[in-house]
Amino acid sequence: MSSIAPIGAFDSGMGGLTVVKELMQQLPNEQIIYYGDTARVPYGDKSKETILTYARQIMNFLVDQGVKAIIVACNTVSAVALEDLKNEFDIPVIGVVKPGAKAAAESTHTGRIGVIATRATINSGIYRDFLCRTNPEIEVFQQACPLFVPLVEEGWIDNEITDMIIHRYLDDLVKNNIDSLVLGCTHYPLLRDRIQLAVGDGITLVNPAFETSREFKYVLEENGLLNENEAAAPHRFYVSDGAARFADFAARILNGYTLTPESVTIHAFD
Repeated sequence: MSSIAPIGAFDSGMGGLTVVKELMQQLPNEQIIYYGDTARVPYGDKSKETILTYARQIMNFLVDQGVKAIIVACNTVSAVALEDLKNEFDIPVIGVVKPGAKAAAESTHTGRIGVIATRATINSGIYRDFLCRTNPEIEVFQQACPLFVPLVEEGWIDNEITDMIIHRYLDDLVKNNIDSLVLGCTHYPLLRDRIQLAVGDGITLVNPAFETSREFKYVLEENGLLNENEAAAPHRFYVSDGAARFADFAARILNGYTLTPESVTIHAFD
């Protein structure tokens, strides 16, 4: 595989754009091909079998585009299907859970860490397992926040209803005296300011998107795939539905970056 080949990233919808933003900043020579499964978002309440089926379809599509490595920019897929995908595909594949958990373990001073994520990610126990393996003295307090994804997808970020829901989910979590909080879904950093306001400045918010992009650079280097010499070709974006809405949302997330996403029926890539 050539180092000038593109890199792939995918998510259940628009949340993975938080990872794309970090990739653009940290890996400016890389061309990104992104797929957002906007027709089937959210993944968080679906079964492992369904999530794995969707993820395989998207992986096959990205491989068909000639990508050299893939970021699973979705905590739900990373939590329940990453190992299957790594075993089934012959290119480097990384998820967003372990880099985020590692950063949380390094940031905590009290050993009391909160994790917010989709139900599928919370039920998998992957954050708790990884954090406790890193340091058995760490205590993990988890809260599923299933309404956050549709709120973000709807664009309801600075909204009093969103603030009410944030407090409903997080007020009891904060009472556990956590000092770090993992935003365990790539949609959640888009609510970062509202979440920080709700939990207070004494709690450090951990954004797995930043940590994953940094880890991905190491993976490319280790495999001789880092593009250090060529200017990046134009990034390409694909969705399963709502291309115009995706483009409008992406322009806000990616600081005005202009894109024209293409709609692709992903189930054709079984």
